[in-house]
Amino acid sequence: MKFISMIPSFPYAVLAYLDSGLAATTIVLGGIVEGYGYGLSLGTNWPYTRNMMDVAFKGDPEAIHRISATLVGLISLTLLITDFNMITLVGFISIIFTALLGMATLYVLAGKLPSIFQGFHDIAAYTTFVSYLLLATGFPASSFISFLENAIIPPHFLYFVIFMGGVVTGTRRMRLSIGDVRRPKNKLQWAWAIHGIAAIIFFIALIYLNMWISLGFGLAEAAIGILTYRAINKNPEKPGILIGLHQLLSLAVVVSLLFA
Repeated sequence: MKFISMIPSFPYAVLAYLDSGLAATTIVLGGIVEGYGYGLSLGTNWPYTRNMMDVAFKGDPEAIHRISATLVGLISLTLLITDFNMITLVGFISIIFTALLGMATLYVLAGKLPSIFQGFHDIAAYTTFVSYLLLATGFPASSFISFLENAIIPPHFLYFVIFMGGVVTGTRRMRLSIGDVRRPKNKLQWAWAIHGIAAIIFFIALIYLNMWISLGFGLAEAAIGILTYRAINKNPEKPGILIGLHQLLSLAVVVSLLFA
């Protein structure tokens, strides 16, 4: 996915890099929230609760996750106002959807909404990250929509892998074990199996497109995914740091695709 660099002016580039970095941090924090059982630590109150800063300073990753997301939104709004173009528009819409779907995910965890909302939340979060990284590095705004189409339409297939990963998280509600997926018997096991099949198709596409660096990161992510699966079955409510690491490697795959 090569592109002609059109680096924006210094202040906008700095803000865009900062926003992209915060978006990535927010995604990884979401993995840590799941990994250590903080999904409903603030209940279904959204977006804030009393003493949010105090809770964050005490180390609650869900509170830190929400504060980080708020900063992403504020910078996104600033960029939209000061540098209106297709990328800043899509980025701002993405953060709005991420926030609204973030509220929905609380009800997914509480068993009141279907797991697809978690999948859409993850897509919106990654689109936010990608938008501001591309803005910072000078991706032409006029080509941005076609770039997003490439992330959805095969052979890239990336967004479906991300979506199904979110569905797995939502289906297990951050507290259920997955069990033996060799012969799927329930929605959670089928969701995990489809997520895995989608990842395999994605890897085949990377081989076909000779994207070896992306493939390397993808295989590393898959290895962490297997370890995560085992950790979830061992301790479904607190599988640990592996989920955050899984998200970090997923971000690495995305970045490698952008600059392949």
